[in-house]
Amino acid sequence: MYRDSNHPFFRPLWRRVLIVGICLAWSAVEWWNGQQLWGAITLAIAAYGIFTLFINYKPADEE
Repeated sequence: MYRDSNHPFFRPLWRRVLIVGICLAWSAVEWWNGQQLWGAITLAIAAYGIFTLFINYKPADEE
């Protein structure tokens, strides 16, 4: 699996917020429609995104 949270794509804060926000919105839609399994899966994806893109995020040094 390719996991590189330090990729230049993730450098702008708005992209990281948008990715996690989309996952949270998707989870809310699934819960709203009564799909608890998919709601839990997308909530776990959002939690992983929060951990990876905000808590453990270390931006690459700009040269």
